[in-house]
Amino acid sequence: MSSTSAMPAMPTTAALGKRPASPVRLEGEYDPVLSRWLWLVKWLLVIPHYVALFFLWIGLFFTTVVAFFAILITGSYPRALFGYTVGVLRWTWRVEYYAYGSLATDRYPPFTLHDVADYPARLDIAHPEHLSRGLVLVKSWLLILPQLLVVGFFTGGLRLNVGLAGLLAFYAAVTLLFKGHYPHGMHDLNLGLHRWAARVLAYGLLLTDVYPPYRLDQGDREPAG
Repeated sequence: MSSTSAMPAMPTTAALGKRPASPVRLEGEYDPVLSRWLWLVKWLLVIPHYVALFFLWIGLFFTTVVAFFAILITGSYPRALFGYTVGVLRWTWRVEYYAYGSLATDRYPPFTLHDVADYPARLDIAHPEHLSRGLVLVKSWLLILPQLLVVGFFTGGLRLNVGLAGLLAFYAAVTLLFKGHYPHGMHDLNLGLHRWAARVLAYGLLLTDVYPPYRLDQGDREPAG
């Protein structure tokens, strides 16, 4: 046998550039033509959503506490609680996309925890078959800390209507007012910031053991991997 035949094959360029798929999928459909003025009153239109989300997030706090003990004892996140938590995050994302987190759609968000296939903003998280009992003790306060610092630096926190994401939405609103279109580059960067924060939030809420990558995946759709 020749010496060359024993050498391991070099990875291809495609293999080197391949990204592991994230269990968190956050997407937003780009719409270049939006109302020039509607964003001025969206703060009023979304008040019912903010009231509903206030109570839903209180419920999410308690479901996360219950899930913590369930994972610690059984190594799994109960599906009913998982569905509720993902539903709250999904609802929140739709409101942020419509309102001042992105201002990227004029379609009013539906009042539902369920996925709405034809709404331009969508979020889903794959339910894990098993979660680490040990990681659950340190994910939410220790392991996530570097990610929180990064997300906070770029976005002002996990609530993305402030910081860089909110600033991009504001610039997009001014462009809409004077030019009548939403800059595609601003939309892609805004989505990347939301996508990063959603992965961090999912990890902190114990929904996954996949540590969020330090990576800004821009654009309407999640990378294929």
